[in-house]
Amino acid sequence: MTETKADVTLGSLPRVNLLPPEIAERRRFRRIQVGLGGAVIGAVGIVALLYVGAVSSVSEAQTELDSANARHATLQAETAKYKDVTAVYARAAAAQAMLTQAMGEEVRYSQFLNDLSLTVPENVWVKSVTFAQAAGAAAPTAGGLATPGIGSVTFTGVGFSHDDVAVWLESLATQKGYANPYFTSSTEALLGSRKTVDFTSTATLTPAAYSGRYTKPIGG
Repeated sequence: MTETKADVTLGSLPRVNLLPPEIAERRRFRRIQVGLGGAVIGAVGIVALLYVGAVSSVSEAQTELDSANARHATLQAETAKYKDVTAVYARAAAAQAMLTQAMGEEVRYSQFLNDLSLTVPENVWVKSVTFAQAAGAAAPTAGGLATPGIGSVTFTGVGFSHDDVAVWLESLATQKGYANPYFTSSTEALLGSRKTVDFTSTATLTPAAYSGRYTKPIGG
């Protein structure tokens, strides 16, 4: 069987490249150009995305900086309101020191008299009380005893007996602010037909008599 022309396929024919080499080279160069162009476009896109991200970060940072500056300005304004606080505290401390110096040795004699009225023994009547306070220095102690004092207090009164006077002195010794009570005189007398004893007694006024109202810390 003979092979006819129709039986010959295109695949069996040899391929012959009739294009000049220059054209083929140009095609390859164009493909390279297209590839490089795509790479450049991709790089530009990446750079653009990075730039947008950087701009966004800068914008956020600027916003935070503006907010921080605003808070700082607000705090500065608040601080300015209290710039004189230190000076006010200094003046208050100086005034407190002056008050302590002037009134630190205050004795509330009205309170002493009130307490005395509640503790006088039943058979004793106090006719007079005289306080003598030494300013700024310890006063001589009553009776020459060793208990330090800030002054002295003298009482005159009447009792039914010398024993009543002794009870009075014992009562006085238990009261705050008094020390070393003793009688300077004790004389029998008559009150109508009733025998009595007129007495004078003295006691040392101790530092416990200070009120302390002006020496305690503020809020203490």
